Amino acid sequence: MKLDNRGLEPPNPMMRTLRALETLAEGDTLEIINDRRPMFLYEQLDELGFKHITEPNEDGSFTIKITK
Repeated sequence: MKLDNRGLEPPNPMMRTLRALETLAEGDTLEIINDRRPMFLYEQLDELGFKHITEPNEDGSFTIKITK
């Protein structure tokens, strides 16, 4: 599943991402694209037990792959 959060103002990207994560089954991955690194989201993901990897994109955005 992919979610493009570019162009949204905080906290909308985080809220959309957390809602999408509720639908993930164990072992599934959500890929999000954000304009900036989601520092507050990382804290939430860690607390909820999700694994995440962040990769910078050429346009300055970031792709974050989140696995349940």
